[in-house]
Parts: sequence; C-alpha cells; structure tokens
Amino acid sequence: MAVARQSAVVPLSAERAFALWTDLRRWPSFIDGFGRLDRADDSWPQPGAKIVWVSTPGGRGRVTERVEAHEPPDERPGRVATQVLEEALTGIQTVDVEGLSDEETKVVISLDYELARGGPLRKLADLLFIRRAQNDSLGRTLRRFALEASEESAL
Repeated sequence: MAVARQSAVVPLSAERAFALWTDLRRWPSFIDGFGRLDRADDSWPQPGAKIVWVSTPGGRGRVTERVEAHEPPDERPGRVATQVLEEALTGIQTVDVEGLSDEETKVVISLDYELARGGPLRKLADLLFIRRAQNDSLGRTLRRFALEASEESAL
C-alpha cells in the first residue's frame, strides 16, 4: 500500500479539534473536493457507521467511508479511522489529534491506499503522479481545517 500523510497545528484543544473534524456539517468548508453529503448513518462517527459523499466535478466521484476506529481524545491522543472506498482507490484514512496545550493541537491525516486500477504500470504511476496528488489534497484539507479551527477559536 502507498501512504500519503500531512500534519498541521491548529489553535483548538484536542477535544474541540476532534469534534470539528467529525462534524459532517462542517466538511464542505474544509475537506478538499467535497461536493455534498449523499447519506450518513445516524450513528456517525461510531465504529461501523457509514457515510457516502460526492465530490465536486472532476474529483473523486462517489466516496464511501466506514468508521473503523473512533477514539475521542482524553488522556491520550484521539483518532478516527475510516475505510475509504472510491472508484480509483481503496484504503484507510486516519486522523490523529494530539493536544499540545489547552489551545493547540497537532492534527495528522494519513491515507494508506491501494489503487483500484492501472495495470502493470500502476506502481510507477502512483510513485510519479498519484501519491503527490494525494499529499497535495491532504495538505489543502489541513490548511482549510486550520482556517476553520482559527475561526472557531475566535468564538
């Protein structure tokens, strides 16, 4: 599997950062390529819950995420991990939140993925093009998330 990973420090407590990340109503403001939520289980973000969302035009298409782990931060870092299924890839996306102080949290997002198609040149295409695009997308998501966190911390 290939791995894309990005991190950022946001101006919120770990609890508030975790709550912001798992609030589906806020996803359009920070998830790169997020078009609209198609459906979500009422139990989101508990393990086993699923969501289906549709990307913006020219994006990832229909994306299904199923929660594998939901560990809110308390005495230890928090984590939410989802199994991601889409036309181009499958994988596990993990978001870790670790409080650095009462007002700062490190957020790390990683996507361990395997391309769903591509034939014998799939690994080369991933190395040259796909992994960079995935890292760039995660970076855009975290920059937007940091902006949302900044706005929330001002409230």
